[in-house]
Amino acid sequence: MNNIEILSLKQEHIDSVLTIDSLSFPTPWSRSSFENEVTTNKFARYVVAKKENVIIGYAGMWLILDEGHITNIAVHPEYRGIGAGNLLLEALIEICRIECAHNMTLEVRKSNIVAQNLYKKYGFLEEGLRKGYYADNKEDALIMWNHNV
Repeated sequence: MNNIEILSLKQEHIDSVLTIDSLSFPTPWSRSSFENEVTTNKFARYVVAKKENVIIGYAGMWLILDEGHITNIAVHPEYRGIGAGNLLLEALIEICRIECAHNMTLEVRKSNIVAQNLYKKYGFLEEGLRKGYYADNKEDALIMWNHNV
């Protein structure tokens, strides 16, 4: 799809991921948080989307027992709408299948309809609400699950 390659997140990708994160979220993660995910967290599985030698997106989850908990998916604003988000989510789903995790979950801002539609396209359903979940503005989070990975 549009010459987008999906790769495992490596330390050399962190600068690009930090840029994408800061352009995508009101409260971006720190460098040390991403470095910890790559080097220390045995539950973490992260991938990047690369197009023409540029990292254009990333996605990650924590894989614990039979469950993948998506921590974040983000695509650089200049590359949105070309299918990178689909490919990143498909990569996480494939990791779950390979590692025998049959359930996936995530929290998404109640106002983030674009992301909700992406998740619904891949079988995620709204199953709960976390009131005031996001620290920056106290927005509620929808809890979405896919029990048929």
